[in-house]
Amino acid sequence: MNKAITQGLVLMPPAFSAGLALWSREDGLPGQGSYAGQPNAAYVPADADFAGCLELQKISATQKLRCFQQIPFQPGLYLRITARVKAVSGALPAVAIAAWAGDSSGANVTTADQVGPEVALTSYGSVVTVTAIVGSGNRQGVDMSWGTAPAYGHFGLNLTGANGGVVRIDDITIEDVTSVFHAEMFNWVDVRDYGAVGDGVTDDRPAFDAADSAAAGKTVVVSPGTYYLASNMTFDNPVKFEGTITMPAAARLACTRNYDLDTYAAAFGSELAGFKRALQVLFYYTDHVELNLNGRRIELTEPIDVAALCGLTTFLQRRLVRNGQLTVAAGAAWTTASVTATATYSTAQPTRLTAVANVGTIEVGSRISGSGVGREVYVTGRNIGAGTLDISAPLVGGSGTRPYTFDRYRYMLDFSGFAELAKFELSDIEFLCGGTASGILLSATGNTFRVADSVFNRPKDRGLTSFNQGCQGLLLDHCQFLSNEQDIRVQDRTTIMFNINQNDSKIRNCRAVKFATTAVMQGTGHMFVGNHFFQGDGEPSGVRRAGIVLTTPNSKSMITGNYIDNCFVELTNEHEAEPNFGSQFSFGGLTITGNTFTAQGVGASFSWLVVTPRGTGHFISGLSVTGNVFRARDGNADRAEKVDTTYATLNYFSFRNIVFESNTYNGVTQVTSSPLHIQHNQATAADTWVVDGGAYLPFGARARNVTAVVLEGAPTNTANAVQWAQPYALVEQGTGGKLVHLKWPAAVKGIAQVTMRCDNPV
Repeated sequence: MNKAITQGLVLMPPAFSAGLALWSREDGLPGQGSYAGQPNAAYVPADADFAGCLELQKISATQKLRCFQQIPFQPGLYLRITARVKAVSGALPAVAIAAWAGDSSGANVTTADQVGPEVALTSYGSVVTVTAIVGSGNRQGVDMSWGTAPAYGHFGLNLTGANGGVVRIDDITIEDVTSVFHAEMFNWVDVRDYGAVGDGVTDDRPAFDAADSAAAGKTVVVSPGTYYLASNMTFDNPVKFEGTITMPAAARLACTRNYDLDTYAAAFGSELAGFKRALQVLFYYTDHVELNLNGRRIELTEPIDVAALCGLTTFLQRRLVRNGQLTVAAGAAWTTASVTATATYSTAQPTRLTAVANVGTIEVGSRISGSGVGREVYVTGRNIGAGTLDISAPLVGGSGTRPYTFDRYRYMLDFSGFAELAKFELSDIEFLCGGTASGILLSATGNTFRVADSVFNRPKDRGLTSFNQGCQGLLLDHCQFLSNEQDIRVQDRTTIMFNINQNDSKIRNCRAVKFATTAVMQGTGHMFVGNHFFQGDGEPSGVRRAGIVLTTPNSKSMITGNYIDNCFVELTNEHEAEPNFGSQFSFGGLTITGNTFTAQGVGASFSWLVVTPRGTGHFISGLSVTGNVFRARDGNADRAEKVDTTYATLNYFSFRNIVFESNTYNGVTQVTSSPLHIQHNQATAADTWVVDGGAYLPFGARARNVTAVVLEGAPTNTANAVQWAQPYALVEQGTGGKLVHLKWPAAVKGIAQVTMRCDNPV
């Protein structure tokens, strides 16, 4: 391109034949002296080498020659100034293209380079070409960098060296060579054309702003170099980074037209630095709600504290990070901080520890273990001055002073610095934990955090942790969790896929392989649908652990359509400070429907549904187990369900509204059903028929109700005469109340279809 043509710029200075009054012997400013009538200057109309030229004798230390004409200049313009010179006699001087740069107010721009490279004349009569390129950008090939301040220049040359020499100078030419550096026909502008220095020290933010403003839809090119931006920078146009930038930690780079990891990795020189900067800005502008990692692999050298990175503690707008892989580089930054200290617990303050020794060394987010501590209890806050710790759930061990261990795991993405975070999503991301780090630590509070279509590969301790209440409405969809302990016996495993402390989670279509436990879930309103998780090992008659642990007794939840392999669903109340039944809801509020339960290599005592009361007086009210398949592949499981009486048993007299029917059993010794439809064959006449269905009733319950008695054929007496009589039923008979007695007015024999229940229906 040529701006002299495209914009009508007059760039050529006057020929010497037009008169020496047009040429200044100073800087070319109005009122300064010209060469007209000067004894050391003359116009030569004919010369063997030049058609017409200026003959000039050097009489000053720096003999200046400048045109009075103001040659226009602007950002993005590159001019080549050329002078052909030969020495005629006397001392041989050096020659350099020179100029005076003026801004729009007429002041000299002292920061502009106003003298080009010097060329020494070494002989007489030889024509030497002296040239220099003036441009706005500090670019390779530019001899005189002017930046964006100058509006015009007075161009010419300088003679330096010894005085007395005589030279002849051909007409000076000025050409627009912008096309060599930058063309408007190209769809980009370069930040160097707008004054960027790229030395890593100078604040190039103004130049970046100017380039972005001038782009008007074109791509802004950050050419090679290292650019320092001292404050926030927003590109409203597409940007391409060939060089890199540095910024203060709190300053943000917003690339609104190509907001993705490729752009930020190029800008900051690495995937990790680019990921951090891109994640930082995701929380600050609304042009994009999604950060695309472009399928790139990002190696983390330490946990990413997301709240500290973005400088916020509350964020409630939807944001999404997707399409990439995060992997861990082993190092000390991933080491678990473990502290053992004594503390006092009181059931009067069920979520607080007091008199905590070394409280200042215990980090918020630490998991608590020790006597009386349920699974997945975490430190939610601390008061160092008061020596107290707030905890995520009550302890079940009662009041007292005991030693506890506090383990603060290290997570690849740590959101715990957010007091509240809502609607944040991660999708199509692989977390390569490598047995070195855990996956995600949620915020203190918040709702609807979502992870979808992602893989957690070999987390060291936890896949996803809620240390407080940031799991409200948690959404896990189509994720895969692969344990770091697949070759370890079940009883020796320590990793947990995820935990929940609040309500209304949706866990759908996920797959988990060989964790110690898949899910520990407080709260209510959970939906656990379409998942596949298995936790077995190769041990003969091996130990099996819970896959799903529901720690709120009345969980108001559903477990539907899952494939539950070599583990069990456990109902417990281990997160109650007062575990004995009082006025609270007891176990129930749960629907288990359409699941496939399987096991292999288990002992006879294994069951897929286990109730573990931690206190006395508890019962089951509102439990539906229907349409499931229970299969022990080697045929040695006694029952599908049981009560773990390690701490207490259930109050069978209070069972209410239990449905356990339409299930399929293979390789299970004892089928379970309630309502139970049982055929009683009374071969010997008796006035009391003892109907024993106790083995079939779930959880070893009592035969509490008979809802139907239908005789199959007529009852007969000892003489085989038909007896026109009906029995009445007595429930909860015999040891443990597991029998039903059908009472007749006289001894009869026959067949009865009896329906009994382990509960009162309402």
